[in-house]
Amino acid sequence: MTVKFTPTAIQGVWIVEPEPHADERGFFARLWDPTEFRTHGLTPDLAQVSVSFNHLAGTVRGMHWQAAPYEEAKLVRVTAGAIWDVALDLRTDSPTFRRWVGEELSAGNRRMLYIPEGCAHGFQTLTDGAEVTYHISAPYEPTAGRGARWDDPAFGIAWPCSVSVIGERDLEWPLTHV
Repeated sequence: MTVKFTPTAIQGVWIVEPEPHADERGFFARLWDPTEFRTHGLTPDLAQVSVSFNHLAGTVRGMHWQAAPYEEAKLVRVTAGAIWDVALDLRTDSPTFRRWVGEELSAGNRRMLYIPEGCAHGFQTLTDGAEVTYHISAPYEPTAGRGARWDDPAFGIAWPCSVSVIGERDLEWPLTHV
C-alpha cells in the first residue's frame, strides 16, 4: 500500500491520494507515511491535527498562514461533504509568487492537498455539513498568525460560488499587504 503524489502548478503543493486495498469488507488505505512524504521533498513532521466543521455551503475560511519562524505545512482532508481548497504561494523567492491553485476535496474522492510552508491556505465549502481535517507540521503560535483577504484582486482567486458565511476576522484582513 502506498500514497499517490501528484504535483500542482505551484512547487511544493501536491495532491495526495490514498491507494486503497479493497476486499469484501471495504478497503484500507494509508493516508500518512513520513518516509513517502520525505521522498517527495515534503515536510514529514506532524505536530497537531485539527478539524473544522462548517454548517453551510458557501462558507469561506482563509487565507491563513503563520509567519517565520513558525511556518507550517498542512495536509488537508475532507471527512464529510466537499470543499474547494486553495493554496496561495506567498514565498517571495518563488517563481509562482502570488499564484494560487485550487482543488475539490471531498469525502467521496478522498483527495488531500499538501500546502508547504510559505503558502497561505483557505477553502470554500461546496456542501452543507463539510468537515475538514488538517494535519499540521508545527504547533500553532497565535502571535505568528497572518491572513490575506479571500477576495483580494492581487491574487484573483476564483471561488466557485457566492459566499454565504465568512468570519469577521477574515473580512478584516487588509488588501495586499504581503
